[in-house]
Amino acid sequence: MPPVLYSFRRCPYAMRARLAIASAGVQVELREILLRDKPQAFLDASPSGTVPSLVLSDHVIDESFDIMLWALNHADPQGWLDMPAEGHALITRVDGPFKTALDRTKYATRYPDEDPKEHRAAAASFLTELDAQIDGHIFGKPTLADFATLPFVRQFAFIDKPWFDAQPWPDLQAWLAAFLASDLFAQIMLKYPPWQSGDAPLLFPD
Repeated sequence: MPPVLYSFRRCPYAMRARLAIASAGVQVELREILLRDKPQAFLDASPSGTVPSLVLSDHVIDESFDIMLWALNHADPQGWLDMPAEGHALITRVDGPFKTALDRTKYATRYPDEDPKEHRAAAASFLTELDAQIDGHIFGKPTLADFATLPFVRQFAFIDKPWFDAQPWPDLQAWLAAFLASDLFAQIMLKYPPWQSGDAPLLFPD
């Protein structure tokens, strides 16, 4: 039996997990769930109750970046793990300050005591820095840093796409556009019905 991946199509954390699994070609049973109606099997399996969650025979991996590493340590045909050490520091910034700013921009009503304009400015400062670094990719070729970061840049961009497109970030914008037009993105964004107990296994990648 393949490992089971509980996922939610639009969640950027789940996206990054599916990206690495698809790149590695390591097959899992994909179970799409609704976050507003989480199945009991998922809640029983996942200590955190969050997606993505990869259920292995002897343990569960609940962190998206750890799922990426699990997949790529099985197979890395695209060489994503061949990344400079600063790539890990960049991913830490994405998961920390950038995600904090993103959430307080996108979900401003959840943070009534904070200024969404200040958080958008903080996110924009990070993206300005990233734009200056990108030359086709963050480190000049596809690496783990690109695919751990792109789902969150996508999420930020679509908060206000006209505003995002008007920013002076030509390399960042081209990088995101190439990702959105890629076969890999299309593969991980296929729509599946929510999983229910008793459903036939849905293998990913197929």
